[in-house]
Amino acid sequence: MKITFDVRNTGLGNNGGTLTLIKSANILISLGNTVVFIDSGKNQHTWNKLNAEHIVVKNIEDIPNADVVISTGFKSVPLTVSLPERCGKKIHYIRGWETWKYSEDQIVKQILKTPTIKFVNSIGLYNKLVTYGIKSFIVRPGNDFDDYSPLNQRNDKNVVLGGLYHSKHKTKRTEWILDTANILKKRFKEVKLYMFGADKDPFIDVINRYVQQPTVKEKNLFYNQVHIWLSPSCLEGLHIVPQEAMLTECPVVTTNALLGGTIDYIQDQLTGIVSKDDIFSFVRNVENLVKNPMLRIHLGKNGRHQILRLGDREVNMKMMIAILEGILNGSINTK
Repeated sequence: MKITFDVRNTGLGNNGGTLTLIKSANILISLGNTVVFIDSGKNQHTWNKLNAEHIVVKNIEDIPNADVVISTGFKSVPLTVSLPERCGKKIHYIRGWETWKYSEDQIVKQILKTPTIKFVNSIGLYNKLVTYGIKSFIVRPGNDFDDYSPLNQRNDKNVVLGGLYHSKHKTKRTEWILDTANILKKRFKEVKLYMFGADKDPFIDVINRYVQQPTVKEKNLFYNQVHIWLSPSCLEGLHIVPQEAMLTECPVVTTNALLGGTIDYIQDQLTGIVSKDDIFSFVRNVENLVKNPMLRIHLGKNGRHQILRLGDREVNMKMMIAILEGILNGSINTK
């Protein structure tokens, strides 16, 4: 199959969304598909090699014929929609609810109402589209099972809370993580807080250890030193970081926010802990895990099995191809 990813007006940079997209494309190529990226500028992503051809479009003639063309960000959708039929069936792969770029009303009128077939990467986004009467297909990217695994290095003397530090996007709720650690440190002398992120070390007293942009190997070790991962985000598609932590048998506390990004893999008291979407409930649930080491072990093992059940990148990209083939041959109804 010939697949074009349209990243014009969105680009490729050093961020999690681009990383997932590049890994997906590389797997699609390894499965025998032809993949091309069309862009407005040069590839700015330096973390991983992109095996697909990358074309900086100057004229419409630069864009190759394809079976499907996939828009990957809200700002690329109008450009994708305007492409001629030879460029392929028009797909919009929604991986985040981009209210940092458009208002909710603009998203509905300018993005959802456009004549594209909608793919989403999570149940949360699927449910979000349902509220507007929009049909979509769930296509998850899968995980790198070889990168994250249990190393049996958690120290029983402490209970280490872990979280993602982000200074810009308030929806990541870094403050919830800091506040939770502050509260629980006053109640339990053994509680510590480890965080990582793209930002430089913020030098905040409550953080016992901070790692900036860890390598995959460093992240695996990091997760293996954390006893409870805190995931209070409220504007995610499919949240990847908690899945990585779960692959190391680290239990996760999340919330029931519609776009918490964890509904696909965390079931309360089975594969993790789901609090109400308020800080008080969140703290109470983290505290319960601090006091219950056996529950942490139980949820950690169940959580890892749950992520494994969701499949790796190859399994999920094969599913994507199956859906695309069904759309192209008419066996899957898109209405």
